[in-house]
Amino acid sequence: MKIQYFKSLVFIALAVAGVTSCKKDTVDQDSRNQTLRPAIDYTKLVEGTKYDVTNTIFVDAAGKSTIDLTTGNFRYRVFQGINTYSGVWKTKLIDGNVLKNMYSNTGNPFTGESNPAPADFAAINVSGVQLRNVTASSWDAASAEVVRKKIESDLASLATISASANVAAVKGTAGYVANNAGTKYLLDAKGLEVGQLIQKGLIGAFDLDYIGNVLLNKGLEADNKTLVSGKNYTKLEQNWDEAYGSLTLNPIYLAGSTDAIRGTTESFIGSYIWEYNKANYAKIFPAFLKGRAAVVNNDATEIKTQALFLRTQIEYAIANSAWNYLKKWKDGSTAQDAGAAAHALGEALGFIYSLRFATVHKADAKFSDDIIASLIGTDGGAWDLTPVKVTAAQDAIKAKFGL
Repeated sequence: MKIQYFKSLVFIALAVAGVTSCKKDTVDQDSRNQTLRPAIDYTKLVEGTKYDVTNTIFVDAAGKSTIDLTTGNFRYRVFQGINTYSGVWKTKLIDGNVLKNMYSNTGNPFTGESNPAPADFAAINVSGVQLRNVTASSWDAASAEVVRKKIESDLASLATISASANVAAVKGTAGYVANNAGTKYLLDAKGLEVGQLIQKGLIGAFDLDYIGNVLLNKGLEADNKTLVSGKNYTKLEQNWDEAYGSLTLNPIYLAGSTDAIRGTTESFIGSYIWEYNKANYAKIFPAFLKGRAAVVNNDATEIKTQALFLRTQIEYAIANSAWNYLKKWKDGSTAQDAGAAAHALGEALGFIYSLRFATVHKADAKFSDDIIASLIGTDGGAWDLTPVKVTAAQDAIKAKFGL
């Protein structure tokens, strides 16, 4: 009898433990799916909805905006400053130390020359926001540093050849080359427009890699249950905001745009998405907006869907840019317009370099480097380029990205 009574107690204890365990599993599961704010109805994201602090959908319980584009917009402004200062070679020598400091945002390098109003150059200087530490940041530290050093080397090279701004470029000698309309482009001794290698290289190493491979990929694992200390948004909300703020300064990206006319002022990848992804540029802003709502809803499936779409379309735009600028090199060569051809090649090479960050399409450094070597791997660099080499490069890009 005692044995039977003991067995009954054990059975009851196990049963209670089982029920308790099931309840705990349920609570844990609910905790993982909980949201900090009421769910957003996706149908409320109508045309004209802005992605900025005036948006009344992305707010906390007190009605205060949870959108913060500050860091992303600062990175955009840093890129602008580097790009603007890189162009002063037409009127004066470029200071290589200034460019290097702009890249790492050290030594108060930004001025009214590099970042005229409405940009607040003083605010950029003290922001602590830079491009160097996010360049190729999806890669391991050693590999990322190689990319950063390469960009710094290009910045230094641009400063050096700015001393040859009034020298006509020929094979083996840095200087300028003009297109048939008289616009000048600055080339190194191998005939490469270094300014374009920098800008287009950063479109890949910063825009594509940081926005696409970090913020909209690894960054999706960020905490979305607790608020960032002293803020009213989560780290995941901030990651999504930084991605959008790094893309554009506009509250509605490409508002009013058609295939023929870009409706907003955009730079860097934001410009090339419109120019070289005509099929999907109009879907980029809605994807950012819906993804932000999905973050509020803690809707992991929808977040990943929108993030993958955005990453895919950015990669496509870069690949199609590379293909088309190679075509423009052919067009310039055929028209005997050396300046147009050189400028097109500089853009193409920068975009091809950027393809190493196109992870959705499974491109890598070898893919990029092999194409670049096939184009300018000789001692003469760009001066030895032929249409046959360019066609082979176009074919490789087309096959990889399904252009």
